[in-house]
Amino acid sequence: MDYAVEIDDLAFRYKDGTVALKNITINIKKGSKTAILGHNGAGKSTLLLHLNGIYLPQRGSVKVLGVEANKENEKFLRKMVGLVFQDPDDQVFSPTVWDDVAFGPANLGLAKEEIELRVEEALKAVEIEEYADKMPFHLSYGQRKRVAIAGVLAMKPEILVLDEPHAFLDPKSKENLYNILEKENKEGKTVIVATHDVDFAHEWADEIIVMREGEVLSQGGTEVLCREEIIKEAGLEFPKVVRLIRKIRGLKVEKIPKTIEEAGELFNSLINNGCHRD
Repeated sequence: MDYAVEIDDLAFRYKDGTVALKNITINIKKGSKTAILGHNGAGKSTLLLHLNGIYLPQRGSVKVLGVEANKENEKFLRKMVGLVFQDPDDQVFSPTVWDDVAFGPANLGLAKEEIELRVEEALKAVEIEEYADKMPFHLSYGQRKRVAIAGVLAMKPEILVLDEPHAFLDPKSKENLYNILEKENKEGKTVIVATHDVDFAHEWADEIIVMREGEVLSQGGTEVLCREEIIKEAGLEFPKVVRLIRKIRGLKVEKIPKTIEEAGELFNSLINNGCHRD
């Protein structure tokens, strides 16, 4: 199996004594769409900060694309793993959108022409070309979020990591984000999202990791979010589609639909088949 991320027995404790991670062992496949679910304080953000070397393992190991996370490999990690923070204001700080997106590539020492090409491609990818000369803080929260994503995309990472990307976004901005993540994944990037949005995770991801109080409760496909014991222990709720299926007495399906659209197709098929039998 070809893995983008391999984590074995990872533990991490903050200086004030708070234990953030305990015995984390997970593998994330190359090219996958992985959602890490859990409430605030579950350890999601701390785990993500280990993927690009902001935090290094205190115990256990982290490998990214086969390379050990340590002091010697910090530059490699930050080049390969693009991390988008939860709050864009922690990441967007330049006078203009163009300058902000160009900041990372410029620090790589790239030629001017390559920097310009990367900025243009990144702005186009998140559909904010028209804001290139704007001051970021004059943009909406959702637009600033896209600027932060563009800044990461301009670095051309192999792995794209986002921490609670849906926080405070309106429905249209959420749809834009969904489309960006789909596009980047289809172009070959491994995409990892930490979230507490079970509906997004169930619809978008092909791999689910559920965390609680610094530990991994479960890892698997979206069927993880159909397991009552996991949902209860993590303090989550079933995705809307799963709740709907569970409410229909006597309905047994081999595979739970991932989206409302798929559920509609299933119900129409059952109705049509029922009518046909009559």
